[in-house]
Amino acid sequence: MKYQAKQKAVLLLEDGTIFHGNAAGLKGTATGEVCFNTGMTGYQEIFTDPSYTGQLMLTTNAHIGNYGVHDDEVESESVKISGLICKDFNNHNSRPASSMSLQEYYEKEGLVAICDVDTRALVRYVRDKGAMNAIISSEITDIEFLKAELAKVPSMEGLELSSTVSTKEAYTFGDENADYRVAVLDLGVKRNILRCLADRGCFLKIFPMHTSMEDMLAWNPDGFFLSNGPGDPSAMPKVIAEVTKVLEAGLPIFGICLGHQMIGLSSGLTTYKMHNGHRGINHPVFNLETGKGEITSQNHGFSISMESLEGHDNIVLTHKNLNDNTVEGIRLKDRLCFSVQYHPESSPGPHDSRYLFDQFVDHIKTHKN
Repeated sequence: MKYQAKQKAVLLLEDGTIFHGNAAGLKGTATGEVCFNTGMTGYQEIFTDPSYTGQLMLTTNAHIGNYGVHDDEVESESVKISGLICKDFNNHNSRPASSMSLQEYYEKEGLVAICDVDTRALVRYVRDKGAMNAIISSEITDIEFLKAELAKVPSMEGLELSSTVSTKEAYTFGDENADYRVAVLDLGVKRNILRCLADRGCFLKIFPMHTSMEDMLAWNPDGFFLSNGPGDPSAMPKVIAEVTKVLEAGLPIFGICLGHQMIGLSSGLTTYKMHNGHRGINHPVFNLETGKGEITSQNHGFSISMESLEGHDNIVLTHKNLNDNTVEGIRLKDRLCFSVQYHPESSPGPHDSRYLFDQFVDHIKTHKN
């Protein structure tokens, strides 16, 4: 059932804290881990990013929906967030190119949202207390019932989610007559990552997450790409085992986000759940190899441990976060393999780091020659 204007809604955090607001999207109830994104634009790309699976999106920008939605501005075939928490949910927009309003989009996608929440207070609370599960509802006001429902929601720590968003069947992307063939292990890949690779002369075959290294090699790729995705990287032992084999194959490898963490775990590093993660389009990163700074788009709640990295002579720290000095990029000394924690394809965000796709293609050229 569609929501009625100014219908009351409630947000309950797992520690018992309650925030009140009004309903948006469809009338209903949604659960997930609360995470906040500081970007001022690109909300549709954020909503459809598979890495946000299992999370309630809290937007720090006050106005959401003000430029509507467009059919081309998506990162996957459907909305992936569990629900939305925002201040101002705009039902109308004046953008000529928009295909529909955000309200119409949420009705179409069947998504529950809560608006008119004191998002500044909520972001400060989550920032201080750390990420936690929550429940939003525009149909149930019984707090004790909501507490019981929220208790059933699993913690993000130890939760494997890539299998819910990875492709079920392999498919190709790009020009089959392109110069290079890249096997993509789909852990929840964003569409613009595929476009960035295809634009650089790569023909891609995207494989399901549990594909064996042997099956990917049978396609005769020139390199491997390990994608972004949701969930706890340490909860994916089968994928880690296959990525270990991929590393041993000797072909050029590039990993982003969860793919970066898979490379780290396969190389003997460890990961941990961050206090509240990095999510936004203005995170400063320092490239230790060039001495240059990059403003980056980020979306992750787990990270490679800096302490575990310091004990490995074969792995070089290439990028670090300038806000908290966390690991943002690594390179293996003995092979053409590198990875970054952030999103160089951006979408949304600045294009400072798209050179990394060129670097990967250069590695493929070097290996082929």
